[in-house]
Amino acid sequence: MSYEFNYTPAGEVLKTFLKDESYFRGIRGPVGSGTSSACCVEIFRRASEQVAGQDGVKRTRFAIIRNTNPQLKTTTVKTWLEWFPEHIFGKFNWSVPFTHNIKIGAIECEVIFLALDRPDDVDKLLSLDLTGVWINEAREISKSVVDGCTMRCGRYPSMKDGGPTWYGVIADTNAPTDDHWWPIMAGESPIPDYIPREEAAMLQKPSNWTFFTQPSGMVEKFDSTGKTILGYEMNPESENTDNLTPDYYNNIIKGKTKSWIDVYVMNRLGSIDEGRRVYPTFNDDVHVAPESLIPIESLDIYVGIDFGLTPSAIFGQRRPDGRWNILRELVTTDMGTVRFAETLKYEIKRHFPGFGPDRFNFYGDPAGDQRAQTDETTPFQILRSNGIVALPTNTNDPVVRIEAIEGMLNRMVDGQPGLLLDPSCKTLRQGFRSGYQYRRLSVSGDARYEDKPNKNKYSHPHDALQYMAIGAGEGKNILHGGRSFKQVNIKPESGFWNRQRNQRRGSRATYGM
Repeated sequence: MSYEFNYTPAGEVLKTFLKDESYFRGIRGPVGSGTSSACCVEIFRRASEQVAGQDGVKRTRFAIIRNTNPQLKTTTVKTWLEWFPEHIFGKFNWSVPFTHNIKIGAIECEVIFLALDRPDDVDKLLSLDLTGVWINEAREISKSVVDGCTMRCGRYPSMKDGGPTWYGVIADTNAPTDDHWWPIMAGESPIPDYIPREEAAMLQKPSNWTFFTQPSGMVEKFDSTGKTILGYEMNPESENTDNLTPDYYNNIIKGKTKSWIDVYVMNRLGSIDEGRRVYPTFNDDVHVAPESLIPIESLDIYVGIDFGLTPSAIFGQRRPDGRWNILRELVTTDMGTVRFAETLKYEIKRHFPGFGPDRFNFYGDPAGDQRAQTDETTPFQILRSNGIVALPTNTNDPVVRIEAIEGMLNRMVDGQPGLLLDPSCKTLRQGFRSGYQYRRLSVSGDARYEDKPNKNKYSHPHDALQYMAIGAGEGKNILHGGRSFKQVNIKPESGFWNRQRNQRRGSRATYGM
């Protein structure tokens, strides 16, 4: 069967993306910018350009990756079948994994649709020999999955059958957050300090990787000061507009938050404000220092620690008048307590070289004193074995913890804020702005929200901030109507009981370097 296939890239960035021959090509654009269609067409173009084998057949095999099967079915597959309908290109297999075996003319192209959103999903790729991969909505895909995709390309057809004429990875996405692997590798964001050197090397852009960024769908209209946004108008440089209704962008921005518009229309790195902020009184202009905060040598440093697979630590100092300087954040991912303890010690050496061991007070999640089922150790014991002696806070009540921070935000001393955040604390700052939030419930009627903050990448450093504050004595008047905290019971083992008694006498937590 013959079939006339017509496609013209609807924009200069799309055109350059399709012409590029890099092993990995990624394109980021606003919603409606035509990236998914371009990637669909690119797969078929490469299949049609494959040199035929001795039997005259052009054989290729591609994988299309999305984060979940529902997203694959309702979004990616839908777009795919709009370009390659079954009645022309062959029957689509709707059993998981979804598969489309295209047979048209001399082309035999097998397209496998896979849901891969976790690092351990790489195993699903290991048995596949592929010509190429398309990663759809790459902001939802981990870097380890991307690396797994790059390993499986160029393996079909096999070299004994002539090998692939072209092979590689293509990817498209809407704007991710600024700490995602995409903007880091594209050179738009720095590699976070906490990432170990070995992992940081994997976030350096290889010479055969290229990233493309499309223009925004709209541009902002400002007042005479250039600071207040009055509205939005069409961007004359936006792409794929011929395939959109004239009022497409004007219609979709109505009723949306600025953070939503920034990500989906302006194509800016960031997160979307969909829930209710935990700290509505936080003001960027008031609570963020204009320049780096220098540790005050005469004051102790309090460190709050949140455990788990994404452990975090927050460093702060309390002035004699009750004001807090939040100096540093340590935010990690996929890190056990042993490695986190080593990273924490390195962070202390690097950023607080003039402070001795007796100048630090460590506090953590009381749940960290519970033994693991695997090896009978607790996170606090692991920290102690690495020379960091930390105490569990006397409460884990989220209401008390949140109100303690809210009290610091609302506190003004001689015209100065009770909490001042160092500008390097980017995750804490974004959490204060919007990321640390109560999730909106999917119910009809008026907006309703969960009663506890959503667990996400912002909640871990904010939990650590709360443990720091509670450990230092903030929130005492909140708990039990103003009564002091109830002392927790800790087993007298490994010298920790003596440490707890000394702490009540006024001594400080210590760590060994």
